[in-house]
Amino acid sequence: MEYHNPVLLKESIDGLNVKENGIYVDVTFGGGGHSKEILKRLGDDGRLYAFDQDQDALKNTIDDKRFVLINENFRYVKRFLRFHGVKSVDGILADFGVSSHQFDVAERGFSTRFEADLDMRMNQNSKLSAFNVLNEYDEESLKQVLLQYGELRAAPAMVKLIVEYRKNEPLKTSDQLKQVLKKFLSPKHENKILAQIYQAIRIEVNQEIEVLKEFLLQTPELLKPDGRLSFISYHSLEDRLVKRFVRNGLFEGEPERDMFGNFEVPLKKVGGLIVPSKEEIVENNRARSAKLRIAERA
Repeated sequence: MEYHNPVLLKESIDGLNVKENGIYVDVTFGGGGHSKEILKRLGDDGRLYAFDQDQDALKNTIDDKRFVLINENFRYVKRFLRFHGVKSVDGILADFGVSSHQFDVAERGFSTRFEADLDMRMNQNSKLSAFNVLNEYDEESLKQVLLQYGELRAAPAMVKLIVEYRKNEPLKTSDQLKQVLKKFLSPKHENKILAQIYQAIRIEVNQEIEVLKEFLLQTPELLKPDGRLSFISYHSLEDRLVKRFVRNGLFEGEPERDMFGNFEVPLKKVGGLIVPSKEEIVENNRARSAKLRIAERA
């Protein structure tokens, strides 16, 4: 099964500062590229737990007594680590977004390149798909999805066309969606606009923002003192949440300060923002929008 090169591999694993006998978690296993690199740096008594809700990822499991793959959404990270007797860990890695494999399998419906059913579920057992979002959401809700998650200024006009179309027949395929919205898809900007539309629907289908918030809130409690987080984001919505949470321990607003103007937060950032080199972007197009942030338990 074809999974492409993991993004920012060396930088993200270096960021974890792997201890030989530590306990680590890769919450976005995918093709296992990051996990294999962590295992290379672990000694015999080290442990690695990986999460992936996608059934396809199970085929990439690693035959290693130090490794456990958990077929669950990482929003449940604390619960399932407890189930395995783990209360605290030395590091957590996350490579958010869609795996290259998910993009490359036409019938999953993630890619704008293929004619496919409107699906976009990372967990194939999930009830909510792109079909449900486009056909069952009311006009206002659908408009909010495209505005919030796709940052599309034309969202109100786009949604009007979708609502008009579905009165006569349901939107079932990517091709139908492109036909309905063709007036917004000028040849020059078609790929960019489609990517924004797909991103918005995908985030809604998989509840990616809610999942990310739930996950981030669990990380300070899971990390041992000096434990590390290494997080790769691909769009500004994710990156903003990670950045704010590391800085303030909150997603919005400012933390409460004491009488001296100081405030305590559970994490502290390590180094600055890391982005891929030009060489990596040439080799792996998926890396072009990646941003890596590293933090440590304060």
